[in-house]
Amino acid sequence: MNAAKPANYTKVKAQELQDKLYLAAKENPKRRFHALYDKIHREDILGEAWRRVRGNKGSGGIDGVTIDHIVEVYGEERFTEEIRDQLIAGTYYPLPARRKEIPKADGKLRPLGIPAIRDRVVQMATKLVIEPIFETDFKECSYGFRPKRDAKGAIRHIRRAVKKGVYWVVDVDIL
Repeated sequence: MNAAKPANYTKVKAQELQDKLYLAAKENPKRRFHALYDKIHREDILGEAWRRVRGNKGSGGIDGVTIDHIVEVYGEERFTEEIRDQLIAGTYYPLPARRKEIPKADGKLRPLGIPAIRDRVVQMATKLVIEPIFETDFKECSYGFRPKRDAKGAIRHIRRAVKKGVYWVVDVDIL
C-alpha cells in the first residue's frame, strides 16, 4: 500500500466496491455473481480487512503470530502483500484453528476456535465482498448477525409491530 495514498484510502475504496456490488444486486435480484474471487485479493479490500482485524485486537492463532508482531516486527504491508500473493497464486490454505476452552455460566466449558490472524484477514476480505450482495436478500425484520443491527434494534422493531397489532414473533436458529 503506497505511502502517497491517504490514510483512509482502503476504507474509501472498499466502500466504493461494496456500494457497487450492493446496487448491482439490488437492481437485479435474480443476478448471480460469478467472478468475486478477484475482488477478495484486491489491495484495498485486503487493506481494509487487515485494518478491521487489527482493530478487533484478537489473540493469535495456532501459528503464534500476534497482531503486535505483525505491526511492530513483520510489517503490515508485507503481511497483506504475502496474503495477496498466496490468494492470486492459489497457494493460500487456512491453518487449523487454535482451540481454547471458555468457561460457561453453568460451570461447563465451551470450545472456542481461534483462527490465525492471516485467516481472519482472508475471512474479513471475503465478508467485505459478499456481504453487500447477500444484504439485498434479507427482510427488514431480520436482525441476526447483520451490519448495524443488534438485539436492541430487534426489540424496538417488535415493540413497534406489537403497537400496530402484530402478535407473532418468530426466532429461528438453523443448524
